[in-house]
Amino acid sequence: MSTDLAALLAQSKALNAQFARPELPHVQLSLDQIEAQSRRLVSQQPGTQHDQARANYLLAQARVDAPALAASIAGLNAQNTFAPLQPLPDNDVAGFLRHAHEQSIIGTIESARKETQDEFAAQLERRAASDWAARKARVFEELGGARAGSTSKAVATRSSAGSVGKSVGPLSAATQAKMMAYDRPIAELNAARLKGQSYPIIHELARVSMSLNPDHTNQTTQTLHILSKIAREPPSLPSPSHPGASTTPNLLRRWSRPYLSDALSPDSISLRRQIATGAREALEEQYAQVLERAVHARLLDARLGGDPSASNKVRAFLLVRFYRNGEWTERIELVAAQPLWAKLFFLVRIGAIQDALSEAQLNAQALDAREAGFTSSFRAYLEDPSRRLNKTQRDAVQSAHNAHMLHAAAADPFKLALYKLMGRLEPTRRSVPLVTSTTEDWLWFQLAMSDEDDPSTSIRALGDTLLGYGPSHFASRPGAWAGALMSAGMFERAVAALLEREESYVEGVHIAVALAYHGLLRVAGRAETSDVSPLSTPPNAPPALSLAPVLWRYVRPFVKTDAKEALQYVYALPLCADQPGPAGQEQLELAYELVRKVIVGAGSGPAWDELVGGFRSDGTQFPGAITHSLPLLALTPSTFSTQILSRAASTSQSSARILEAVKLYNLAGDHTTVVSCLSSSLGAGLTSSSEEARELEKVAREIVRSYERTGRAVGKERDCVWALLGVREALELRAEGRFEAALETLERTHLLPTEPDMARLARRAEAFRDAHEALARAASVYVPLAMDCLGAIYRRTKGAGGGVGDAGRAATLAGIRTKAKALTSFAGMIRYRLPSETHAHLQRLNVEMGV
Repeated sequence: MSTDLAALLAQSKALNAQFARPELPHVQLSLDQIEAQSRRLVSQQPGTQHDQARANYLLAQARVDAPALAASIAGLNAQNTFAPLQPLPDNDVAGFLRHAHEQSIIGTIESARKETQDEFAAQLERRAASDWAARKARVFEELGGARAGSTSKAVATRSSAGSVGKSVGPLSAATQAKMMAYDRPIAELNAARLKGQSYPIIHELARVSMSLNPDHTNQTTQTLHILSKIAREPPSLPSPSHPGASTTPNLLRRWSRPYLSDALSPDSISLRRQIATGAREALEEQYAQVLERAVHARLLDARLGGDPSASNKVRAFLLVRFYRNGEWTERIELVAAQPLWAKLFFLVRIGAIQDALSEAQLNAQALDAREAGFTSSFRAYLEDPSRRLNKTQRDAVQSAHNAHMLHAAAADPFKLALYKLMGRLEPTRRSVPLVTSTTEDWLWFQLAMSDEDDPSTSIRALGDTLLGYGPSHFASRPGAWAGALMSAGMFERAVAALLEREESYVEGVHIAVALAYHGLLRVAGRAETSDVSPLSTPPNAPPALSLAPVLWRYVRPFVKTDAKEALQYVYALPLCADQPGPAGQEQLELAYELVRKVIVGAGSGPAWDELVGGFRSDGTQFPGAITHSLPLLALTPSTFSTQILSRAASTSQSSARILEAVKLYNLAGDHTTVVSCLSSSLGAGLTSSSEEARELEKVAREIVRSYERTGRAVGKERDCVWALLGVREALELRAEGRFEAALETLERTHLLPTEPDMARLARRAEAFRDAHEALARAASVYVPLAMDCLGAIYRRTKGAGGGVGDAGRAATLAGIRTKAKALTSFAGMIRYRLPSETHAHLQRLNVEMGV
């Protein structure tokens, strides 16, 4: 082999011999030399054995036997992965099929597992994106005062009760009109609460909804109609002077005790029955309107005639819907030459119970001939208040259903539906072809079959079914998902569904207030409140709604322009204070917090004084709008001062809204803090000429004069305020060129010496060291101010001629020099409380005046 390789090497050299390349060196190495050098190079590289040993050591610390695993992997034979565990003979057809069947099942399971994993990952990604979008919206809301999103909900222009707001964000005119239209029922509700009267809030909201959208398909109006039937709210209430007013039910928190009690308590079970009954009746009334519209749309086909009875309307409706070209639709069974099963079903569907009984009695012979005992069972079902049959009747209904209809392909679907309703049969099969064709039909059918004594057909089971379907099954019509949840008694989830959509956010807020008024809303405490969703779903408790954040997000855009109207919504929070547990009491605390936010966020001016109250020029106090509504907040005048005014004043002070803070402290009766706040604020803004500073000066004078008359806040603080007001007045006089008046004003404050008597100067300097901090800081203002006034008077006097004699002018100039000397000496005694520029300025003026 080596000889052959050497010959090949020689031949290769001969092939390249004709190419002369003297610039490149020739490598004269034999194969043995090349092999030896290659081995030497390999030996110089770091070995893999050392790395492998280190890796095995690290894995061994984690109890991983790497060599054993490597041996197992090396011995793995993947060819037999899908082969039978035991070899099968070629003629074992049954074994082959069994193995193929098992492999098919395993493949299906693996495919389903992979699909589940992929779906879970996609759902998790969507949820994370949704949570991030919600959190981002909250951040934008906090920073910009508006809900972020494709269409902001901030109020662009809002006016109510004569107030006109400035633009704070984009908003459509329709949304503005909607918000302002819904303001009225909330204000009237609170007015009725103050009078101790009930108020039909749901019906009033429904009237507003109808005025905004008269369309009969308005989902908000239908949802409010369902809620009014559930809450048993009358459309209107008599006035207190009416003779029947004494029998009017008290609607305030009427259902809170059964709704918030244990789910297994008799009161709670009774309330769930009422919810199912009320929702079913509402759907029946709505379908009656649908039926009439369908008939009137095709009067020629309906052949309605002049009979106004429900039975005749149903007959006409059946002609419109199921009669085509002289024939009835397939599977419609005729009894006594008419679709009697369908007729009876639709009479029950629209709630015409007496008409259904009369129709069944009129055709009892024909009905019983088709289905024995139907008429008696039908009558017993409709006449029973709970729509239940006794055991004997139910067994008969079930036997007939199983024998004649269950597996019959041509059975009338309406007869099948009637039997299912009477016997509450097959609760797990929730749909009947041709009967439950719409969402409302399906929902009514579930409510008609509900039975709180049977967990499988209870309204809670219906709620679980709806949650299993999810909102995607109700996405064909906006608001249908919220209406379905409302019908199932899941009020918190229904409100949350409305709040999720920008188009229904306004309705969601007002429906939440109506639910809270009737006691059909469970609110979340602080610990359960989420920044992402208004709905709280704790694992071991029913869902709850974070009402306070919902209300604040709604009113925040117009707090500055219409604070009174914003407070009307805040007054709804204490409605839930009777909820058991800490969440109830927290609603009062949250309400107080929102009231303080409204006070701090409201614009200043006369409207702000009307909101919180104030003092007249004669010192008498007048109440504000909040004072008249203290019963709605469960507050007394004393607790109003401590819980609202004082804490709002502290917030205003920390937010540099000094004027509002002073007024709030004054209303709260904290006179010491008032003068303290005035002294520090006047000292900080002593040289400011802004409108706010002038307004603060005006308020300070009024308050201090009032305190002097009543003997309040006597002491160093009040004297400091007077002194600072004097300094500010002197500044204004100097700006007007009235230097003598400015100097006299400063002298009245007794802040500065007028004679260079060392004893008096020492006492004045000692008094300065004990003076109020605001006065000490203001020394850099009023000391040079006094010196400037002296210099200006000196120059004017010295330059004056004629009218003033030399002796008088000399005396005046000497007096000015005396005061300047005293002022300079005083400044030297408090040298370290004045900036160096002030001392230099004083020295220049002294030189000018020859002191």
